[in-house]
Amino acid sequence: MKKTKTETKKVTEEVKKDSRASETREATKRPVEWTPPSSLDAPPAPDGFRHRWIRAESLGFDDTKNIAGKLRSGYSLVSASEYKDTDYPVITNGKHKGIIGVGGLLLARIPNEIAEARQKYYSDKAKERQDALKTDLLKEQHPSMPISYDSRSSKSFGGK
Repeated sequence: MKKTKTETKKVTEEVKKDSRASETREATKRPVEWTPPSSLDAPPAPDGFRHRWIRAESLGFDDTKNIAGKLRSGYSLVSASEYKDTDYPVITNGKHKGIIGVGGLLLARIPNEIAEARQKYYSDKAKERQDALKTDLLKEQHPSMPISYDSRSSKSFGGK
């Protein structure tokens, strides 16, 4: 069966509408989503260290106790001169002049070994407290009303 000229033209137009160009990545690309910038952006820590923001002032008052405690714990303040090619906020006056800081917070770094040891210390303390609470609870039970302590958790969905 031979197609007429108008039928051939319609088929050609349909092909042009769905051309290969419309299937490119740009045509299927998602729209760009904008998110507000974080005011606590920090430069990446050097190998073997972690960065953390520490409080230098609260409600306009210097928190020297917090800063001194963090420095004694192994933290050191990060100077803006270590990151010369970047544009992080810097304290411009006062005793912390030249330190990366924003909104009463200063950027500090700590070696990974100290941070991991500190984390282990506090997780051990939490476990000791949990064990002491369990022991204390079981010590207070009455023989006619025993306390069962099951520390396992489970999930069940529907059914019996």
